[in-house]
Amino acid sequence: MQNSHNRAFMNYSWFRDLGHLAKTGNFSQAAQLSNVSQPTLSRRVQAIEAWMGVCLVDRAKQPVRLTPAGSQILEAGQQALARLETERSQIREAQSLPDKYVVTFGTQHSIGWRFYPSWLKSFEDAYGPIISRLRADDLPNCMLDLRNGDVDFVIAYHSAGTGIGAGDQGRKIGDIAENSIVIGKDRLIPVCKPRSDGEPLFSFDASILELPYLRFGDEAPIGRHLEPLLKSKNLYARLRTVYENSMAGALRIRARDGAGLAWLPRSLVEPDLEYGILVRTGDSEWEVDLEIRLHRNKEHANHLTRSIWSFLAVRESIPLTEVAR
Repeated sequence: MQNSHNRAFMNYSWFRDLGHLAKTGNFSQAAQLSNVSQPTLSRRVQAIEAWMGVCLVDRAKQPVRLTPAGSQILEAGQQALARLETERSQIREAQSLPDKYVVTFGTQHSIGWRFYPSWLKSFEDAYGPIISRLRADDLPNCMLDLRNGDVDFVIAYHSAGTGIGAGDQGRKIGDIAENSIVIGKDRLIPVCKPRSDGEPLFSFDASILELPYLRFGDEAPIGRHLEPLLKSKNLYARLRTVYENSMAGALRIRARDGAGLAWLPRSLVEPDLEYGILVRTGDSEWEVDLEIRLHRNKEHANHLTRSIWSFLAVRESIPLTEVAR
């Protein structure tokens, strides 16, 4: 597709149409789900492709399927839609209750997608309902927002083996141990697409000298949790980077397409493992345990956020949310 045809705007509702097409594999059925005519749905999908400048749908196959680029942008669009709808409802609720404070959480993208909603529900079941909103962003941006008082709490991965947690911005705020609480556990696990017999497409068998590697970019702090493992297993020489991205969701899409293996949070890929879209490769010795910590900046605390902090500081008040192993 030519970039000269790109539209200058994007209608986020078009991602619903793209999602219906991915679900049905058929333009007519997708149009029925979207309650529009087939030509209208086709034009909307073409509009997204024009805006992106790449082909998002493989029309040569029946049923039609999304290209890897289509799957990646659909997941991003669905997350954006979910966030917009959540923000709208929270803003409306806050406007109707102006005396209620809105607690703002910042999270890494991979935490915000699956862990955060289940944790928030567990927390509210124990503490009581709060009005809250979520900002999902890269960790350095989250910590900068915490430092500036733009968010009340940041939820981030921490690895005891490396000491990597909130990073430099966290150290500028104060002592990490004093200003963070463990609220959950996760683990980075190596996954890849299965073969037809259900076995991993890629394995750590010593006879395999080179493995295609889907890697977190250097700017992604989550990737640094892997460094001790890769060094101890002498894997740097065997892993050939075929794709790099700071977003766990983008690596997940490539892994599902069979492009290589990736270490991803168990909480993120749990549905893929359940339905056999991805499989674990290697046993527990190839995995990295992670803590999920809630960080605060006490210089910007108020009565409600101090109450939440005190409540969570008592571990027995709410059990740790831990991903099934």
